[in-house]
Amino acid sequence: MRHTMTTPDNWRKSSYSGGGEGNACVEVAHLHAHIAIRDSKAPARATLTVPNGIFSPFIEALKAEEL
Repeated sequence: MRHTMTTPDNWRKSSYSGGGEGNACVEVAHLHAHIAIRDSKAPARATLTVPNGIFSPFIEALKAEEL
């Protein structure tokens, strides 16, 4: 099954977008059994896709690296 990654309704910006135009962030899209992640400044470039069960631990690991 092929998912449409370019449909604007599928994507939402991170709540950590920061100030200004909010264009320095990532966007996520729920795609049934996966979560897709892309750079909001370059949406046509590569997209990272992870299984739903991996997404939360992935984000927690990224947060831990910031400390």
